[in-house]
Amino acid sequence: MALTVGVIGPEDLVPKVVAVGGSSGADRLVPLPYRHEDETLDVVAGAQAGVDALLFTGVVPHTLATAAGLLDRPAMYVPYNGATLLRALVELLRLGHDVSRISIDTLRRSEVMETLTEAKLPTEHVHVLPYRPGLTSQDLAEFHLAARDKKQTRVALTCLGSAFHLLDHEMHAVRLAPSRHSIRSTLQALVLATAGAHSGDAQVALGIIDLPAADRELAADLRVLGGSLADLPDGERLVVTTRGVLEEVSEQFTRLPFLDDLAARHGTAHVGFGLGRTAAEAESLARRAVNRARSVGTVAGVVSMTDDVDIVIDAERSSGPAVSGPESTVTLARRVGLNAKTLDRLRELAAEADEGITAHRVAEHLDVQQRTARRILKRLERAGVAVPTGSRQQGQTGRPPIVYRVRL
Repeated sequence: MALTVGVIGPEDLVPKVVAVGGSSGADRLVPLPYRHEDETLDVVAGAQAGVDALLFTGVVPHTLATAAGLLDRPAMYVPYNGATLLRALVELLRLGHDVSRISIDTLRRSEVMETLTEAKLPTEHVHVLPYRPGLTSQDLAEFHLAARDKKQTRVALTCLGSAFHLLDHEMHAVRLAPSRHSIRSTLQALVLATAGAHSGDAQVALGIIDLPAADRELAADLRVLGGSLADLPDGERLVVTTRGVLEEVSEQFTRLPFLDDLAARHGTAHVGFGLGRTAAEAESLARRAVNRARSVGTVAGVVSMTDDVDIVIDAERSSGPAVSGPESTVTLARRVGLNAKTLDRLRELAAEADEGITAHRVAEHLDVQQRTARRILKRLERAGVAVPTGSRQQGQTGRPPIVYRVRL
């Protein structure tokens, strides 16, 4: 499978990463440079359709894209590590600079101290500002200049190109760049992750449709899955598709668009999909799923995966208004397809947030990725217990996050 990786970063660094990473397994590296990291979101949004994965030249643009919720495919950033720092220190020593009084940004303090200690260099007058979301190039420049003004440092080492340009005429500054090894190893890991994701999308998905009577419109309903339909000996129908198509059609396993139509025509409809490593495993899981759907209610769909994971989609609940009256955590968890403990933690978060919650808040509270948090909120919305109330700008560029009112 041909893989295309977009390389995002400052215009003076992207060509180096593309040149070094050309032998790391990607079929094509597309340079996507920007002049300033404030342009990151526009570059990412413009590149999404043409690349399979994204490689960022550093943590800053990757963090900006993550916070804006733009990463819907495999993405990694090239780390700045101890090897990067050591190379810069050796060059400074070669040029006769004093490396006992330096200020360093972005790198972790523990990594800096460990590198200096192993190199038998003093650490008493080394100042470190680790990266955290929200720090700007101006913040980094002010950190270095403040250390200089206090006579604490003589050389500034920065990982951010825009900060380097601010410092270059104020004090001796060094622009750190990722090592060739970091570039290659990160790109190889990204290629493997992307290939794994693509193979997961191609995983076989078998569905069993159980209806009380024949249905001449079924083939047209299932055309959205792009698969084939066949009769089973017991009167049920078998549909063959792939995980990637099913995941897209079902909006990340939150709804089956044809289930409402089946219910309208027959009153009773049970759909079960199985995702397996082989066709036999997928069929076995599909039978488990359709049996589970029968136990859920008169109209239900279930997606069954390995490791005893079942995602329940109940058309009677998911397509209607919010459910009135109390509902047990176990029942709601079954209906939404989430763990009961996860719902309990979401209930705690919703109780604390009178102004509503966003995917960012859910991701922080549950310690999951924002993409996962958005899927969870979408499932709650389908179940009628989460309602989008608007959006909120949180001091960042890009699309403002959607705010949900959640009632558990």
